[in-house]
Amino acid sequence: MMLKYKCLVLDHDDTVVQSMKTLSYPFWCLELEQFRPGVTMSLEDYILECHRVGFAEMCRERFHFTEEELKTEHKQWMEYILQNIPDPYPGIDRIIRRQKEEGGLICVVSHSHADNILRDYRTHFAAEPDAIYGWELEPHQRKPNPWPLEDIMKRFHLTAEEILVVDDMKLACQMAAPLGVRVAYAGWSGMGVESLSAEMEKICDYSFGTTQEFEDFLFV
Repeated sequence: MMLKYKCLVLDHDDTVVQSMKTLSYPFWCLELEQFRPGVTMSLEDYILECHRVGFAEMCRERFHFTEEELKTEHKQWMEYILQNIPDPYPGIDRIIRRQKEEGGLICVVSHSHADNILRDYRTHFAAEPDAIYGWELEPHQRKPNPWPLEDIMKRFHLTAEEILVVDDMKLACQMAAPLGVRVAYAGWSGMGVESLSAEMEKICDYSFGTTQEFEDFLFV
């Protein structure tokens, strides 16, 4: 069977593993109480702001976090996530396995840390991505900057047509657009925010409501 895409570039949180509702938002509520006592934020608002500008920029723009506060928040998150492993979405393991079995590549471009991504892959899939581009990189090398895709193309000798980015947030579209790389919306993340889903369906090349739909698109 010929692979539809030689390389799948997967986001991690809320594309491969379920983290927003069960880990990152509850933790953020604790952090908000610590750094901005008395200030609250709804889950829907949190999702939309992360979608709009990303977590770190949300902290800077909306809550006026200093760089020192961001460093402290990140350190506490790293300690928290060491003790809390998110579950994968049902069916995502088959997609990763089949892509690898057919000789394809799995790369990860995420705002999670590479160590956590690697742990999750080893724990849930008994596999490792071919490359990981995480939060530990310099700011200009992180999504939504196109650098991770440029490096993947150079490193693995790929054209834009051979790559598919899979993500639940529009930062992926901003990363992929300058290079002409297609993007698939991971609609199975089930955030429950209709305006976000509608926007992603409009700006992405493909949209999939379930991992089964995505698997059928790739391999059947």
